Parts: sequence; C-alpha cells; structure tokens
Amino acid sequence: MLSRSAQGLYWMGRYLERTSHLCSLLRLQVEALVDRPIPEIHFGWRRIYASVDRRPPFGGDFEPDESDDFTLADSYTLAGDLTFERSNLDSVRSCFALGRENARQMRHCISAEMWTCLNLAWLRIRGLDVEDIWKVSPESFYAETIREIDTFIGVAEATMYRDEGWRFMRLGRFIERAQLLVALLLAQLATVRTRDEATDTGWTSLLRACKAFDAYKRSYSVEVRPDRVLDLLVTDPLLPGSLYRSLDTLASELAAIGPGPSSRTGAAAGQLAGRLRDLIRHEWPKRADPEDRAALLVRAREHCLKLHDLVNAAYIDYDVDDSPVH
Repeated sequence: MLSRSAQGLYWMGRYLERTSHLCSLLRLQVEALVDRPIPEIHFGWRRIYASVDRRPPFGGDFEPDESDDFTLADSYTLAGDLTFERSNLDSVRSCFALGRENARQMRHCISAEMWTCLNLAWLRIRGLDVEDIWKVSPESFYAETIREIDTFIGVAEATMYRDEGWRFMRLGRFIERAQLLVALLLAQLATVRTRDEATDTGWTSLLRACKAFDAYKRSYSVEVRPDRVLDLLVTDPLLPGSLYRSLDTLASELAAIGPGPSSRTGAAAGQLAGRLRDLIRHEWPKRADPEDRAALLVRAREHCLKLHDLVNAAYIDYDVDDSPVH
C-alpha cells in the first residue's frame, strides 16, 4: 500500500476515535449539570481537561464553592471550547473535520457507503455552534455524534475490503483508544490525589464514559471500588474498551501488516506492541496501590507514544535507503 494511503486511513481512524471518546466524556458531563452537586461537576471538568492536556479558556481552576449560575456559565464556555473551538485542534468539530478530510482523500480505499455515512454526519455538525446545542439539549448532540461514528464503524465492518487499508484504519483506532484511555486513567488518579475526592461518583462516571458500567456490575456487583475499576478497564481481555484489548488488537494488526518498507522499524513496532501487551498482562500490580498503578500507566503511555513513532517511521515517513532491495 502507498504510504500516503496508509497515512490517510491511519489518521482517519485516530481522529474519529478521538471524536467519539471526547463526545462520551462531554455527554456525561453536561448530563451532570442537571442534578449533580457543584464539586462533582468541577471534578468532571478537571478530569476532562487533564486528560486532553489543555488549560481552560479562562485560564483558572475550578472552584468548588461557586454558585450554580457560575457553574452553568463556566460549563457553557468549557463545552464550547472542547466542542466547537476551531483553534483547538482536539475539539470535537476539529477532530471530526480532520477525520472526514482524511476519508475524502482516501475515497478510493473506503466504500461508498462509508463516505456517505461520514459526510451526512459532517453536514449536520459543520454549521452548529455551542449556542445551537445548548438551548436545546447538548447531551443529545454528543449522543447523536457517537451514534454516527458507531454507525460508520459498523458500515466499515460490513463493506470495507479486508486489505491493508482496513488494517491501517484499525491500527489508528486502537492506538488512539489506548492512548486516550491511559490519559483518562492518569487524569482520574491525579485529580483524586490532588483534590482528595475519591467519591464513588467519579469512578462510576469513569465506567460510564468507558462504556463499562454494565460489565463492572456483572463482574463485581454494584459496589464501585477504585481498584476494581482500574482492574477492569486496564486488564480485562473481554471488555472491548479495555487497555489490554486495545493492545492485543494492535499487536495482531501489526503482525498481519508485516514489517513494511522499513523492515527493521516495522519489526521493532511489532515487538514493542507485543511487549506493551505483555506489560499489562504480566506486570499490572495486583495490590491496589494507586502509586504503583499510576507508574505502570505512565510507562504504558510512553510506550504508546513510541509505538506511534515507530509505525510512522515504518510505514509512512520511512527512509527509502532502509527499504529492502528487490
């Protein structure tokens, strides 16, 4: 496959996964505005901004003793910043636009049904602003965007040819999913540690954001314990959104793609994916020590970033002199 095509499909997968993840967080956050206490609302905003490594637009912190009116006004500003702010390249609108643009350039690699699905969603989103969704039902906007991306993935499953293009799209999705989950878990641990807010609600909302609440109840009953939440989200091989599941899929896709034009770098990427999966499988601390678990997640984050660099060097921006000679 041409490196340009691999790049477009890889980043299409990454951007759409990022859009869906941020919409899941924001949907739960705006739903909390209706009936949740102010400290819990601020906890949610701190966690989201920490996970995306961005400062709030007003430059300050979230004060838990503010009034309901200030909290609602701040939430309006924060939701606009994360959803429609065009200067924010990680906003919902920006990520969806970039994902669609990569799909447009790769129309020869995806099915017509996939392009139609994605384009119809973009036509709905492109003219909106935070004021448009806020005066009606902001949670409905996020839920609809998630459904449209899920539909796109389903259409891809049903119609896309199972060649290398399919695998690069999945590679992008699952690298992004792994990085986003690690960032979210580290943000949760950091926010709880610095604010001493180890409330059940923060961990319950984390499960809901990761679409893992029902799986948690099935495995552990209704009592939400932080150590069990981390065990489920990090190590469970049956949970679609778990870190281990994402890393296992990454290793499988890289093995199927093969070393690529830059054989040494491609082999290194496959080996790192396998080591990263084994790190979670064999070295995840069994004792519920948040510091030990945070340290391992930091290692996993560093490996994920390095894995992206290796994938880029092996299949996209590779050195021609490193390519095998036929």
